[in-house]
Order: sequence, then structure tokens, then C-alpha cells
Amino acid sequence: MSKIVVIGAGPAGMMAAITASENNEVILIEGNDRLGKKLFITGKGRCNVTNSKDISEFFNYIPGNPYFLYSSLYTFTNEDTINFFEDEGIKLKVERGGRVFPNSDKSSDIIKGLSKAITKCNIKIMLNSKVTRIIKNCNKITGVEINNSNIIEGDHFIICTGGASYPLTGSRGEGQRFAKELGHKIKELKPSLVPIEIKDEIVKDLMGLSLRNIELAIYENNKKVFKDFGEMLFTHFGISGPLVLSGSRFIKNNKNYEVIIDLKPALDIKALDLRIQKDFKKYINKDFKNSLDDLLPKKILPIIIKLSKINENKKVNEITKEERRNLVHLIKNFKLTVKGLRPLEEAIVTAGGVDTKEIDPSTMRSKIIDNLSFAGEVIDVDAFTGGYNVQIALSTGYVAGSSI
Repeated sequence: MSKIVVIGAGPAGMMAAITASENNEVILIEGNDRLGKKLFITGKGRCNVTNSKDISEFFNYIPGNPYFLYSSLYTFTNEDTINFFEDEGIKLKVERGGRVFPNSDKSSDIIKGLSKAITKCNIKIMLNSKVTRIIKNCNKITGVEINNSNIIEGDHFIICTGGASYPLTGSRGEGQRFAKELGHKIKELKPSLVPIEIKDEIVKDLMGLSLRNIELAIYENNKKVFKDFGEMLFTHFGISGPLVLSGSRFIKNNKNYEVIIDLKPALDIKALDLRIQKDFKKYINKDFKNSLDDLLPKKILPIIIKLSKINENKKVNEITKEERRNLVHLIKNFKLTVKGLRPLEEAIVTAGGVDTKEIDPSTMRSKIIDNLSFAGEVIDVDAFTGGYNVQIALSTGYVAGSSI
């Protein structure tokens, strides 16, 4: 029986420990005082654990090295994830967009399901145990140093330490540092799924405004790099929300980017023009500033009125055809100038990590160190919101643990 040491008790580490325990002694090492600390805050505390879409569709939502994940996602699919948790007594439900959550809306239930499986597998858990050094002899790891003192020896080691976002949860990029010290190439760590800072002062007036059923596009030097439909939120520094987080993946440093929002994507230009004419007819004797209440959220109206360059006190029946067409264009093309991304520490997911070319995708084993594997966000893989990132962690963890 071999001794397996798993470093990091997030979803990847817990699943790796569970699957590795079938024929081995397993030690699960975690620097925090509890299992799954980052998982606890996932999905605003609800934990979007996977997605119900066909597994073949997952790759459309993985901008970071999707082909590397074919073997792991097909080995341990979203259906396997659902069955795993329901077998542990955790009931799940499917919401809009195929997002899968625990019935209770509590991420603690997902952690509870993994913890129950860990207990049944007789896995030794070491909490408050920060790995400070990995000890290597020739081309093999012989042990890891805990809290600058104790040495834990083992036959095989799995690094599942996550990315570098949310450092308060213990994700500080240490796994990538260990991998680099062991000879692995590390792709630069960057924020993915992170809010966007906006230069325009108007965002301060719109802070707190949530927009639903809008279309958001991102342009780099006038070339469209992202477009999707959904929800977003204005903040004191810019914009956030599901659409924005996904779009942030396509923004790089030192580039010229614009965000263009279609506030009424369900209506084409002609249909929107007819709708505005209908509203103008309804409010024909009103001032322009009082004519758009039926069309747009109240908080955005002063901004739209200002940007339209139509006098707010102008009577609706005096607005020209050209002014109305400019208003239509503005509503379909509400433009914001990107200042940059929020810091990596605020990102939901880290892009970058251990180079996938140096990991066997069918086993998650290192091609450089004989007795080393990786799983989860420590690897250079990342996906959009919707349960895909947790599924990647579980799938790569499953493969890493079962391939020893």
C-alpha cells in the first residue's frame, strides 16, 4: 500500500483524496482550519457545483485550454458529480442556464457531501498545516515540510492548492511556486472572472443598478472579442455581474477596450424606434425627461437623457426624427471605456498556472517529476461562470487520485 499526500483541500484535493484512497493510505493536508474554505463562498455561498448541459457543450465555456480537459471531463462527468452528491444524501436542483445547486442553497452541504466521503474512506486530515517546502531527491519528491517544522513523507504527491485569487481563503499561488521550484513552467497568473473598472464618471451615478436581459459586447481596438446576453451590475468602480465576469477573460493589459451595452436586445432598431414612437405618443404633452419611464430603469434615465443631447425640458411632440433615431442608437449602443481589470485577489478564478504541456491529460501526472500529480485551478485551465470551474476541479481531482 502506497502513501499518498494530497496538498490542498478544495474540491480538487478532496476528490483526489477520495479516489486515491481505494488502494492507498492518504493524507490530506490543508493550511486552513477547515475543508473547502473557498468552496464555501462559491456562488455567493450557494455553490454552483456543476452544470446540467451535455458534457460535450462544456468546452464552449472553457477559454483556458479546453482540449487538455477532454479526458478528465469525460472520465468524471457532470452526471457523475450529480450522482456522487446525491449518493451522499445531498439533493441538487437545476436553475437557469443549467446551473446546478444544492436544494438547500447552502455551499456547506456540498462540503458536507465531500467530507462524508472522506470520512468513509478513512483519509487522514491535517488542518492548519501549511506546506512550506517540498523536498526532492533526484527526480522524485520524498516529502513535504509542514509549518516550517514537521516533514511528511510519501510515495506520491498531488498538488491541489488552487489559484491566486481570494488569498484570504488560502489561495496565494503557492502551488504554482512549488511547481516552478520543481522544474515546471508556469503560465503567468492573471485574473479571470473579475469585475471591470470603467473610466467614465457616469458609473458612479449608476452604482447599484442591476440590468437584466441585456446584451454586452467587448471591443478591442474596434474588434469584437466577446458578446453575450444576460445580467450585469454597476459598481462604484465600474461594472460586475455574470456577463461582465465572463467578458473579463478577454481583456488583456495595455490595450484599448470598450464595452457596448444593448439595453434592448429583444428589439431591433426598427422595432425599438416604433416602441419609442408609441411611448412618445402616450406622453405627447410631457417633457422629454418624463417620456421614457416605461422603457428603461429609472436610475439610468438621467444618463440616457444627457447623452442623447436632447433638451430634457423639450416637449415630446417637438422631438425631431433625427433626435429620435440618435436616441435609438444610444439605447442599442450604450458605450463605456475600460480602464482595466480589478486585481487578481478579487478574481473568482485564476487564469494561468502549471503549463498543461507538462502534465499528462489522461492521468494528471507530471511529465517532469516521477511521483507528482496536479489537479484543479493550480493548472493553467479556467472556465466561465456556470458551474464549469468546480466541475473541472472535481474531474481533474478524480483523475489525479484514480491514476496512481
